[in-house]
Amino acid sequence: MLMNRYQEAVDALFAKIRATQTDNIIKAGNMIAECVAGGGGVFLSKICHSIENDLIYRGGGPIFYKRFYADVNLSMVEGRKRDRSALGYERKTVADARYALQYSNIQPGDILVVSSVSGRTAAVVDLAWEAVQMGVKVIAFTSMEYARQVDPVHPSGKKLYEFATLTLDNCAPAAEAMLEVEGIEAKFAAASGIASDYIMWSVTSVAVEKMLEMGVTPGILKSANFPGGNDYNKKVIEPHYDEFGW
Repeated sequence: MLMNRYQEAVDALFAKIRATQTDNIIKAGNMIAECVAGGGGVFLSKICHSIENDLIYRGGGPIFYKRFYADVNLSMVEGRKRDRSALGYERKTVADARYALQYSNIQPGDILVVSSVSGRTAAVVDLAWEAVQMGVKVIAFTSMEYARQVDPVHPSGKKLYEFATLTLDNCAPAAEAMLEVEGIEAKFAAASGIASDYIMWSVTSVAVEKMLEMGVTPGILKSANFPGGNDYNKKVIEPHYDEFGW
């Protein structure tokens, strides 16, 4: 059955991630823990067609993840209020990525998580490039197998993994899909989404454990639809995050 083949492919994908990415997953989790414990922010841009939504403000997830909107009109929405007056930015017309970063709630020393499976998506590479120039730490999701087979398109001449602070290989095959199916020309079943979700929750597990070791208890949300969950989030978790950032 195709279903069985798919499930076996996913099992193999997860095994490859564990075999090749565990060290970087631990590094990423520790980076996030240290950033949050130190008062910094962690912002998730789009990860493989919106996998970030599986981690942002949901039952069982940490409050400290905030969405980063590349849309310059929305980039300043999320994250607790912090003083940015000393940064000295002037409002002017600049490249979209630079503008979005400058007028968002992100600061030097914060972490921005970005994703491009090919490693060369122009808007993603530009956002990551500008973030690094700003002093933001960039954790990048990419497929190294894919990225090594394509040419860069960014003016820097670089692909995402060549300058990101830390790169996580989602282990997707080049061009994404995993399975040959008789009668269909294109391969079937994209790998990067389910792989990135698996990696991101693994990273988060490391971050939560590290924060607890540091004596910092991260706010973990309850399901808003379970009795008492919404009150707990609004009365306990959100006020604590607003004060401490975790």
